Amino acid sequence: MKVFVTGGAGYIGSHTLVELLEQGHQVCVFDNFSNSSPAALRRVKHITNSDFSQDEGDIRDEAALSQAMAEFSPDMVVHFAGLKAVGESNALPLKYYDHNVCGSVALLKAMDTAGCNHIVFSSSATVYGEVQYLPCDEKHPLGPINPYGRTKLMVEEIIRDWAKADKSKSAILLRYFNPVGAHPSGLIGEDPKDIPNNIMPLILQAAAGKFAELSVFGGDYETRDGSGERDYIHVVDLARAHLAAIEFAKNNRTCKAINIGTGSGITVLELINTYEKISGQKVPFRIVERRAGDVGASVASAAKAANLLAWNAEFSVEDMCRSALNWQTKNPNGYEL
Repeated sequence: MKVFVTGGAGYIGSHTLVELLEQGHQVCVFDNFSNSSPAALRRVKHITNSDFSQDEGDIRDEAALSQAMAEFSPDMVVHFAGLKAVGESNALPLKYYDHNVCGSVALLKAMDTAGCNHIVFSSSATVYGEVQYLPCDEKHPLGPINPYGRTKLMVEEIIRDWAKADKSKSAILLRYFNPVGAHPSGLIGEDPKDIPNNIMPLILQAAAGKFAELSVFGGDYETRDGSGERDYIHVVDLARAHLAAIEFAKNNRTCKAINIGTGSGITVLELINTYEKISGQKVPFRIVERRAGDVGASVASAAKAANLLAWNAEFSVEDMCRSALNWQTKNPNGYEL
């Protein structure tokens, strides 16, 4: 199958690219490298011993998207491109609506022009907002509490309407929980360009002495130890979920939202403790005030993914920490040599 991947050089995109190529799919990556590195794509080629097409461009540029798709003629789109930091979205909401919502509309228009009717969208568990019950299934009320989450929900609704208007279209909306870890080769992993927003790069950098201590946002949540609880999922498991979603979208003319998580929660302090045991390194931390836009606990029900996609997470939290340590050890400065 010919798969057009927006944001394919990013953390989740690059790992999914490996899985796509190893399954023999033809791929075209469309990325502006605003929060990623071309080095990730070179390393994917090394891991897979495969080549693929590349186009550098902005997701909001419908003309550039249309040209890239006309040349590649995709059967399917996997849409990762977008901004993803909760804190930044609170400070710069219009930037998030512009990139995430307007960019997705431009992508759907370009798909229509190219005659491509199938999409897998990178959504987020943030669409659920304050959790009313756990584990959180797809029937849970939707009510994101930050601009990032609201952009994801808006794009879900736009895609839903796009698919409903034409019975030849299909869409799978994958609601990620918390991806961590790295490819077992240690050649690709999470490499934020600025101050990390996700927990694992912060743990890695704190353990490596790159800053004095890790800030744990909130110690008074209603969890086992007061720190936030999350459903952490290995990025390779998440990447493989995209391949299962592609197969489902190819064979079913529908639009469905599906959680991608493990079904088990671990708190921030428990994750720090696990990393310390795996690595033998101390992670200095300090508990600080809660961060605006965060929820206390978020754990997936993954039953729908198992039933519809025949997908289940395979890797443990220990596996996640071990692979992250391998990435950090081999790439102390990320993709910068």
